[in-house]
Amino acid sequence: MTRQNGIDRRRFLKSAGLGLGVLAVGPGMSLVAPARAADKTKIVIKLDWLMSNGQIGDVMALKHGFFEEAGYEVEFAPGGPNSATVPPVISGAAALGQFSETPQLFNARASGVPVKILACGFRTGPYAFASLPKKPLRSIDDLPGMRIGIQPTGRFLLDAILAKNEMDPSSVTAVNVGFDKAPLLRGEVDAIGGWITNTEALSIIGDDRIDLLASDLGLPSYANVYFATDDAIEENADVLAGYIGAAAKGWGWTYENPQEAVKQMVEAYPALSLEWEMKTIDKIMELSFDAATAENGWATFDPASLEEQLSLYDRIGQYPNGRPKLEDVYTTKILEMTADVRPKIG
Repeated sequence: MTRQNGIDRRRFLKSAGLGLGVLAVGPGMSLVAPARAADKTKIVIKLDWLMSNGQIGDVMALKHGFFEEAGYEVEFAPGGPNSATVPPVISGAAALGQFSETPQLFNARASGVPVKILACGFRTGPYAFASLPKKPLRSIDDLPGMRIGIQPTGRFLLDAILAKNEMDPSSVTAVNVGFDKAPLLRGEVDAIGGWITNTEALSIIGDDRIDLLASDLGLPSYANVYFATDDAIEENADVLAGYIGAAAKGWGWTYENPQEAVKQMVEAYPALSLEWEMKTIDKIMELSFDAATAENGWATFDPASLEEQLSLYDRIGQYPNGRPKLEDVYTTKILEMTADVRPKIG
């Protein structure tokens, strides 16, 4: 991709829809937004994947009128296996986007795409390794000699973990798997990777399952990464800050009312399971809030951690044309503009 011309601010601010909001969010799903005045600012956020528990706070911000109070009509544009996240943001069709984790933003920037991190909804990536008591993976000390089931697209995570801990790659056997957990149950692998937030898929392993986040193996990351173009950050920072500030209120509401938030999320997105989302919400809150958010507010991130991540991925050859500069992958401008509204919870 090449750098696009700056987004026309007037078109960006005035691309409003009809007066009563039914927001398209995917096949067979819609979410009724509050009634709005004709002059509301339309904001489209392009998501990396389907609507899920990772967006629960944003959805609560919509359902409880926090976006409307800020003067916005918000539309969620979900992704999926065949959906590209970056192009709508670059073209201006979406005001901002959300990646699953920080490495996607780094890769985009390394390819010359002018996007930066604005905020990070999860304090750590939810990718984890599940194992069983007969051969547990409880810490990095247990990793040598293990057969690790990992998806081909996630192999770089295992490589990064080994590099961070200065371990010989031959000390671990990587086995290509899908997202089905059966290989662990059949004894084909000793541990298997996947999203810790996918409670239903993990349930087949049993109650004695041992989960270990990639971050607990030394791999730093942030997840639910909000991003926008360099031009949008420069020209439309107030709009981006308005979105993040209202979303922050939605996440604060979710923290105070987790079970009710789940009920409302499933009501809006019936494809989700109330039973499994209820079992997952505590983990979502744990991923979203910690001591750092208690001090600096929801969605905070540490540039020093971004530098550590960039350096680590550079060591394993992720950037053959040169790694991005730290200052090119993030801005704290939006966090600073929303410092007084982002809930300090941890």
